Amino acid sequence: MANGRLTDQEARLGADTLRMLAVDAVEKAQSGHPGLPMGAADYAFSLWHKDLQFNPADPHWPNRDRFILSAGHGSMLLYGLLHLFGFDLPLEELKNFRQWGSKTPGHPEYGHTPGVEVTTGPLGQGFANGVGMALAAKMAAARFNDSTFQPIDHHIYAIVSDGDLMEGISAEAASLAGHLKLGNMVYFYDDNRITIEGKTELAFSEDVGKRFEAYGWQVQHIDGHDFQQIGAATAAAKAELERPSLIIARTHIAQGSPGKHDSAAAHGSPLGADEVAATRRNLGWPAEAFYIPAEVRALCHQRRTELTNLYDDWERSFAAWSRRNPDLADLWNNMWQKTLPADLADKLCQAVATTAGATRTLSGMVLQQVAAQVPALVGGAADLEPSTNTWLKGSTGIAAGSFAGRNLHFGIREHAMAAMLNGMALYGCFIPFGATFLIFSDYCRPAIRLAALMGVQSIYVFTHDSLLLGEDGPTHQPVEQLSSLRLIPNLSVIRPADGLETAMAWLAALQHRTGPTALVLTRQKLPVLSRDPSFNPALVLQGGYVLKSAGDHPALVIMASGSEVSLAMAAAELLANDGIVSRVISIPCLETFLAQPMAYRRQVIPAGRPLVAIEAGRGELWCQLLGETGLFLGVSTFGASAPETILAERYGLTPAQVAERISSYLAAARP
Repeated sequence: MANGRLTDQEARLGADTLRMLAVDAVEKAQSGHPGLPMGAADYAFSLWHKDLQFNPADPHWPNRDRFILSAGHGSMLLYGLLHLFGFDLPLEELKNFRQWGSKTPGHPEYGHTPGVEVTTGPLGQGFANGVGMALAAKMAAARFNDSTFQPIDHHIYAIVSDGDLMEGISAEAASLAGHLKLGNMVYFYDDNRITIEGKTELAFSEDVGKRFEAYGWQVQHIDGHDFQQIGAATAAAKAELERPSLIIARTHIAQGSPGKHDSAAAHGSPLGADEVAATRRNLGWPAEAFYIPAEVRALCHQRRTELTNLYDDWERSFAAWSRRNPDLADLWNNMWQKTLPADLADKLCQAVATTAGATRTLSGMVLQQVAAQVPALVGGAADLEPSTNTWLKGSTGIAAGSFAGRNLHFGIREHAMAAMLNGMALYGCFIPFGATFLIFSDYCRPAIRLAALMGVQSIYVFTHDSLLLGEDGPTHQPVEQLSSLRLIPNLSVIRPADGLETAMAWLAALQHRTGPTALVLTRQKLPVLSRDPSFNPALVLQGGYVLKSAGDHPALVIMASGSEVSLAMAAAELLANDGIVSRVISIPCLETFLAQPMAYRRQVIPAGRPLVAIEAGRGELWCQLLGETGLFLGVSTFGASAPETILAERYGLTPAQVAERISSYLAAARP
């Protein structure tokens, strides 16, 4: 090492170490993707040793560079880097690649492996996550940086593959990144021109560089195995402040393997024992599996020492900045810790508790209170803010060069919006929300699933929640989406019935730090529900509660969510006129209610009573409460274009029709 910089020989030794760690791990597991790690090893090792800013002793340091392996199938590349550069990932974990209980799963998993910034594997998601991180970094810098110290001055790096760039989500995210001039992004495109089926020319012949230039990106072309070109391109990308950067690195899949070089056979399968031996000979590598040269250990240790000094300098400067700026320091702590005021529930309920209206409108009113009390909250809509009521009135919109506001314009890009929310949530400092119609949750679903898998606090505001939205017709009327979202583990799906429930739904979303929340809201107006004066709003957080009691011995229990709760109340009144006394249960969050202790559930829904559930959509999941003998009243077909009142009548969702069907059900159930 000369003057603290790698020689080409040293860089090659580090890269070959990464190559062979990947080869050995995949071979031992007899499962995995050796080709990409072998091809990307040169620029990956160069980037981590020369440019990437991190501290293995504090992997959550706010000013670290973020590194995303969007091509998550090449996970052994990342695991090798994390091990070599001192993260808590012992060599034994690399030897247990893809095995039960190891910290080296087949694709990188956030929260499972130290140093992994995001769960990747579904292609294109990591690309868009990085755009969200870069946006969050720009917004944090606008809040906290001053002329004497910039606590936020890092970059977002990623390795993306042909597959990432073929997926449509990357086009949406890249377009928005260019529009916002996110110059803190540096992406390496591993242009190895190989996919599982063979050469990319089978289905991919576009000029990627020209596409990204059209998006407003800086584009460079390099030989991904030439260390001088790698270093020069990275320096130029970091110097570019107005445009995100794409470094198109022409590489060879399975570089170093004489028999699998540039072969699709190396994409997703072990090289095989004979080819592993041939690769060792070709690279002049020892026969010992998982061999790490002492020189490479020393190179990586030296880099960690440099980074520790950089980290210590930042810590001292940050302490001085905090003393000079006590108000900003308080805001920093508030936002990074996502602090909620103790009286937030009262403030939110006071905003809407006695107001009738569509829950999308009530949500907008609650949102203003949340914004006033929780500075970490930021968000926007996929070009639907006027319909979703999600503009934070006390703040401005985000635009290129202007990142101090709180309102985001995602454009008509639901796929990218949902994934960018995940990136912002993973970045820290912010609680992000994004809004669209419930029907378009289908466009967001891959990112929602990953948010739930990672346990990150993304909030989705979904309005126009049932066929009762009316004239827009079946293309916009969700029928199966509510149940579909409920099937995602660790996602809280909350469908409030009036203002008080809407306020508590937002509180639940803000308190839920270990997973995402979907708020499902109406377009149509709803009445204020009648409750006992002593009602405790905290009961809403249990997922279900008694709204209208009939003592301990009701003849019937009627359950509903959202707009159908007021329908259930009206039907219960009609049934009471016929001498049928019922208890009405509001269940804004089915999965939260099902997670309550059985004692509470029995207190709310007494055993041995006829059970009815009402929801304007598919209702298969309600069988968890209804059992085999309960009655579900909902919609199992697509809707139609007509006014709300006509749709309610045609689909049997008027109070009189519901009361009649319940009466018939009770009559048929009598012995």
